[in-house]
Amino acid sequence: MATYIGLDIGGTKLMVAAGDDNCTILRRVRAPTPAPLEEGLELLHQMITEVSEDAAIAGIGAAIGGPLDAARGIVSPLHQPAWRNVPLKQMMEARWGCPFAVDVDTNVAALGEYTLARLKEPRFLYITLSTGMGGGFLTDGVIYAGAGGAHPEIGHQAVPFRCAHPERVACECGAPDCLEALISGNAIRRVYGKPAEQLNDDEWDEVAYNLGQGLRNIAAIYTPDLIVLGGGVAVGGGERLLNGARAVLNTRLTLVPAPEVRLSQLGYDTALLGALALARHAAAPA
Repeated sequence: MATYIGLDIGGTKLMVAAGDDNCTILRRVRAPTPAPLEEGLELLHQMITEVSEDAAIAGIGAAIGGPLDAARGIVSPLHQPAWRNVPLKQMMEARWGCPFAVDVDTNVAALGEYTLARLKEPRFLYITLSTGMGGGFLTDGVIYAGAGGAHPEIGHQAVPFRCAHPERVACECGAPDCLEALISGNAIRRVYGKPAEQLNDDEWDEVAYNLGQGLRNIAAIYTPDLIVLGGGVAVGGGERLLNGARAVLNTRLTLVPAPEVRLSQLGYDTALLGALALARHAAAPA
């Protein structure tokens, strides 16, 4: 049985898992993400050693925040300032002697959701609401990329929003009025002065309204069959968040059909499971 390694490299946490041919997690570890690059890389190597238990590794897949160059495996995650132009593919293949693939965390999560939930929808969008916000779009199970391989940044669309503290709305990308600056975990702390789990009903209503405006834009442009939401903010908000967003989407979207919108069935492990699927794909013969 082959052993694959999945890495979920987040702005606040690192998760590493060993999995089998079915992307079943066999062993896993988790740790806070160190701010310094070298410390973070060394910790990843230690975590891979721990979960692999000296088994030969057939492939490694990684999910990380964008932007990045997926083909060359060079990463520069927005929420990890020390990780700029890091040749992660070159480093990992040199250290572990096996194929390595990396993609934007939302693309990897989309692949994980589609693969492990055995979805069949031809046009599928996965949205992560966690530290930041992003989306991965699959057409017939294949990750969609834009011109030059660019990753579509749905979190950085501008929306007409509602916010009790508009003066606090500021996106880390530098552009004004971004959706991510209203509904991500970092945004919620900045705007409301507390984490998402402490929001009151009126504050959740604002977040849901702004998410709904974003879903309306996405549905009008991409016309997906299904949108699935995951990540800590989405899971924490649950149906309260989704019901408010669906109401905005369904009442304000015209001309095109509204897609089904639901929460991920894979919980917090979507990107990690997707990383295992990416590792399996990287190790497959061309």
